[in-house]
Amino acid sequence: QARIVESGGGSVQPGGSLSLSCAISGFTISTWPMSWYRQAPGKERELVARIGRASLSRTYGDSVKGRFTISRDNAKNTVYLQMTSLKPEDTAVYYCNAGGASISLLSWGQGTQVTVSS
Repeated sequence: QARIVESGGGSVQPGGSLSLSCAISGFTISTWPMSWYRQAPGKERELVARIGRASLSRTYGDSVKGRFTISRDNAKNTVYLQMTSLKPEDTAVYYCNAGGASISLLSWGQGTQVTVSS
């Protein structure tokens, strides 16, 4: 059974940076697009970034364009999210999964908390 483990979250001040990692076991990511999502308190989970199978395509939510970068290492079965110029509105629990906006293939992991405040 597939297992997702997100890590790298924390508390930072506005303008700071964080790097998230998503390690997946029991599932080979190389043939699937992978995505990062986030869920803020009282809000629905939203797609943050998506990367194609061979990293040839990357799409981002409008609110994070130019600040976040998604990448993947298929050999390590791991997906990354580099976040810069963080804003308080980026505060949320961040999750990754196989798929994109309309489908998430795997059971969700525990996520990693990102808190941006001064």
